[in-house]
Amino acid sequence: MTQVPDRLAVLVVDDEKNIRTTLTVCLEQLSHQVVSVPSAEGALAALAKQPFDLALVDLKLGMDSGLELIPRLLADRPELLVVIITAYATVETAVEAIHRGAWDYLPKPFTPAQIRHLVDRACERRRLTWRVGNLENTLSSALPDVDLDSQSPRMRSVQDTVTRAAASDVPVLLRGETGTGKTVVARALHARSPRREHPFVVVNCPTLSEELLTSELFGHARGSFTGAVRDQPGRVEAAHGGTLFLDEIGEIPPTLQAKLLRFLQDKEFERVGESRTRQVDVRVVAATNRDLETDVQQGRFREDLLYRLNVIEIVVPALRDRAEDILVLARRFLNFYARAVGRPIPTLSPPAEQALVQYGWPGNVRELRNTIERALILWPASLIEPEAFPAKLQVSTSPAGPQLGGDVTLAEIEAEHIRRVVARAASQDAAAATLGIDVSTLWRKRKRQQD
Repeated sequence: MTQVPDRLAVLVVDDEKNIRTTLTVCLEQLSHQVVSVPSAEGALAALAKQPFDLALVDLKLGMDSGLELIPRLLADRPELLVVIITAYATVETAVEAIHRGAWDYLPKPFTPAQIRHLVDRACERRRLTWRVGNLENTLSSALPDVDLDSQSPRMRSVQDTVTRAAASDVPVLLRGETGTGKTVVARALHARSPRREHPFVVVNCPTLSEELLTSELFGHARGSFTGAVRDQPGRVEAAHGGTLFLDEIGEIPPTLQAKLLRFLQDKEFERVGESRTRQVDVRVVAATNRDLETDVQQGRFREDLLYRLNVIEIVVPALRDRAEDILVLARRFLNFYARAVGRPIPTLSPPAEQALVQYGWPGNVRELRNTIERALILWPASLIEPEAFPAKLQVSTSPAGPQLGGDVTLAEIEAEHIRRVVARAASQDAAAATLGIDVSTLWRKRKRQQD
């Protein structure tokens, strides 16, 4: 696996030559690449020539203001970590710098140890962002790529809404049953948005306790709880510049709902155990399978949070309501899993297709995916029959052949039995062995049945 390098590209912006020289020497001794400039115009020109990971910007740049330079730098490179450095440190300027998008604030005079600590934190932040992106790529390759292409009018309506909503930064609430593909829709929103080159970070809300979920979202300071041996950024910071997807938002506890509401309103938060206010730029997409309006009436969910999340609502239809897509998805899953295990891509028999279409799919697309994966693993033949599926799917379809004890001849029963054995056998030899006959006899029987 490729490792993210620990060498940062650092831009130093200060109108004092001695400060620029001191910072350059200190950073280069730490093996980082440094470009130093004396003005805001020089900073923008340097950024146009190459990307930087970290920018150290003086508060006063002659007649210019370092605070006003922050949004101009971030407009070209939203993931850039901007640190304001100044001899005129006040709480007001620190707060203003954070509001404008600064990552940190460093008062003068500073020591080499402080600079080392600062760049170590910047390296850790970049490693975290890289790990999130790498995990996203790993998950994308480990799961079948289900896009939004559909023959269903209801799903096409979802596509249209996704396309229109992707261009904005307002929160989106995805509603739908479990397994309908809300995560796929969230990824499509991100992929079609101006943020697509930045992280897509998923937080699965029901899987953690309130304390752990708070830390997972907003991060924590060293010593804030047992086991917190170092400062740890949260998923919110990892998503800076990109999209934060809150899956099953209806499961989060009330106290955390208040913190999330504040974050949605101001894009501000504090890590657990830390009083410093931080700010990030993320687009929030949430999903739920709950009736949040009922939860609001019963006091389980904040009404103001619901309004804040539900600026744009997208309802993802259940699979049974988009039956036109069942076989398209099934074949797509077959192709994916066949390639994954290195076997020829099988086909679905007409009775198997009938079973898939007639089943109600309470687990939606996720259940269909699991069903196809199971069939491909357990069914050795190149033609998949209904017997490859769980029993609940087999009983959902009308009989595909003669039934024992019914008004059928022995010849019809034999023909149906041979057909099923051949369909699931790995070869003609294997089918003949199962039937207790030789291959030539099997061939003659099948030829006679076809004539």
